[in-house]
Amino acid sequence: MPCSSRQTSRADLWKAIGPGILVACAAVGGSHLVWSTRAGAEFGWSLIGLILLANLLKFPFFLYGQRYAAATGESLLAGYQRQGVIYLYIFLLVNILTGIINIAGVAMLSGALFAGYGIGGIGIAGLTVIILLVCMALILLGHYRLLDSVAKVVVILLALTTFVAVALAFFQGSPAPADFVPPSPWTWGSFAFLIILLGWMPAPVDLSTWSSLWMFSRERQTGHFATSRETSIDFYLGYIMAVVLAVMFLALGKLVMFGTGESFSDSGIVFSQQLVSLYSGHIGEWSKPLILTAAFVTMFSTTMTCVDGYPRSLAACCALIGGFSVQKFQLIHRIWIAVSVAGACALVLFYVKNLIQLLAFAAVISFITSPILAYINYKVMNGANVPEEERPGAILKILSWAGIIFFVLMTAGFVYVKVFY
Repeated sequence: MPCSSRQTSRADLWKAIGPGILVACAAVGGSHLVWSTRAGAEFGWSLIGLILLANLLKFPFFLYGQRYAAATGESLLAGYQRQGVIYLYIFLLVNILTGIINIAGVAMLSGALFAGYGIGGIGIAGLTVIILLVCMALILLGHYRLLDSVAKVVVILLALTTFVAVALAFFQGSPAPADFVPPSPWTWGSFAFLIILLGWMPAPVDLSTWSSLWMFSRERQTGHFATSRETSIDFYLGYIMAVVLAVMFLALGKLVMFGTGESFSDSGIVFSQQLVSLYSGHIGEWSKPLILTAAFVTMFSTTMTCVDGYPRSLAACCALIGGFSVQKFQLIHRIWIAVSVAGACALVLFYVKNLIQLLAFAAVISFITSPILAYINYKVMNGANVPEEERPGAILKILSWAGIIFFVLMTAGFVYVKVFY
């Protein structure tokens, strides 16, 4: 019956939704809370075009992650292997380099926010280690089901609170004085900040492999493997949400801090306090505990997503290279979780004292590896095993090559600034 058919279709669509939302949850953490807000606070509306451009140019490579899995029934990393095992080794090397740094960065921001509850005597490093251990325990015990449930609630909560804060700030008007002359971001002196902003905007390109792996976890949870159409809806929901939130965070920074002479601190605790004040200053002092909790839960879920995602992709690489079974993959995944968390803890305890510097370094590494991973994703999506109708059309091909060229040119500019400027 037609009615029954529509109900089944809706049920299958709901079963398919999850991996795209998880990518959005991972994206919102560092790039949005930190760098989008900072872009608005320091340069006003000047960088909104660049943020939208970055989201547009990275769009194809994130889309390929889920589309490839839906079209072929295998993960994007399996597609890497089809193109040559060397691509798996490249991805493995990049992920080992970026994974531990990024996990440490988002966990340290979580620790800084948690310190806002007035917990003394432990310090941000100690709180970060505790958060990492808790995330590891939750992933090992709760698996994908817990991760999926938390992500959906968190993204909705953050979107609602951010919308309210931006709306109230907009009606209060700009705090900048009439004679304020805004600084220009289009100088070599600001170029490093642009790379940092782009590195995690909306997320590192390597996260595109996570969604294809999470699709199989979602299938085990629901008993349904997403079709290409269902996958596209899930992807667009998550990606559009990430883009809208990026613009809203930039707007919040612009409407509250731009032109006031106040800037974000490099201190983790001070930065987290400033972040919470951006919201509570317009919603009301009563909202501070609520806003702090929303921000902390957002970063905690981002940390948990990273603690699952990076080790999952590393485990998938090892399983593909070694030809291991699903059971072996699960064991390798658990081992990589333990190794990644241990590495992130060591990084925070012994090597890193400045939160913003760590986040900046992680974002730069993510950006300069973007051209390599973007090209591999494009190559895989055009592989002979991909049905002709699922391969990129003319528009996606143009966007893909525009993105790759843009990443290469911006990386070259960053090298120029560091060496000669």
